[in-house]
Amino acid sequence: MGQAGCKRLSQSLFDYKTEKYVIAKNKKVGLLYRLLQVSILTYLVVWVFLVKKGYQDFDTSLQSSVITKVKGVTFTNTSELGERLWDVADYVIPPQGENIFFIITNLIVTPHQRQETCAESESIPDAVCYEDSDCPPGEPIMAGNGVRTGRCLQSGNTQRGTCEIFAWCPVETKSRPEKPLLGKAEDFTIYIKNFIHFPKFNFSKTNVLDTKDRDFLKSCRFGPKNPYCPIFRLGSVVSWAGSNFQEIALQGGVIGIQIEWNCDLDKAPSECNPRYYFSRLDSRFPGNSVSSGYNFRFAKYYRDEAGVEFRTLMKAYGIRFDVMAGKFSIIPTIINMASGVALMGVVRPRGEWKSECGAAAGPADSGGVARGVG
Repeated sequence: MGQAGCKRLSQSLFDYKTEKYVIAKNKKVGLLYRLLQVSILTYLVVWVFLVKKGYQDFDTSLQSSVITKVKGVTFTNTSELGERLWDVADYVIPPQGENIFFIITNLIVTPHQRQETCAESESIPDAVCYEDSDCPPGEPIMAGNGVRTGRCLQSGNTQRGTCEIFAWCPVETKSRPEKPLLGKAEDFTIYIKNFIHFPKFNFSKTNVLDTKDRDFLKSCRFGPKNPYCPIFRLGSVVSWAGSNFQEIALQGGVIGIQIEWNCDLDKAPSECNPRYYFSRLDSRFPGNSVSSGYNFRFAKYYRDEAGVEFRTLMKAYGIRFDVMAGKFSIIPTIINMASGVALMGVVRPRGEWKSECGAAAGPADSGGVARGVG
């Protein structure tokens, strides 16, 4: 770039430019221009602001807490446990009333286990042996119940046996019952108390009816006509999630309870109501797939008169509940305003372009007058 080019560049830095406007004396172009403007204004006022509430500010920092409580009793009579009454302290885990809790509906019970030697379960593949050398002492059976002692225990005249282990004996050998132990648990009730607070608007609410009637929570049940009763029948929750209670009680499962608060604070606080959604969260497989259900093991420990510890092992099947509160997305009003202004700006160049085309044909053809500024 030469000296002359540098001089032109430096001078252009101080240039001042203005737009050129074309005033078209053409009713068709003018009518089209005004129609486009009215259309955009109608879109902004009616759709964006009145229908979509685009002028509102949204609070995304929803603060929420959930308290749960289960009630109900049932009676069972089994060979392992005898006659037994089950109350909430027996079948709800954990007992603190959190937003995630588990209700036991079925059990495999292995009573009177003590730490001693016994044969490993025949259902454990790594426990199969034919001679003592197949059971190296001190090595644990990872998928089994204990540590090998070095002996192969064979039953009858067969050569095939299982390794002897040091474990909690006798080991669990029973299969899952064909009917759920707590099959009547579908009449239990779940109390779900949800507090919400929108800090930006200093607005709080709960899903419990504000009443001084002490008997309200003792007699009400949640339903379409009673949305502010937070007492849910267990069987109804499972049904709303699209499942059969006896089926899920047999092998277990996971159910999600979503509480959604979508509150328009332009209206009265009484119009801010919770909406509940129930869904089955675990994958259901056809038939008796090993991937179906939900279960875990726990034990209760005791000591006999001699002070020796023993336990009752329980494999619990049941329903896990996850209670969740919904949140919101942000749509600032200024974004909608800026979008509308941008759309209004798009209309003008199109009208001017059409006017310039008419002006290029000459004043006699277009009937317009072109005036330039700048």
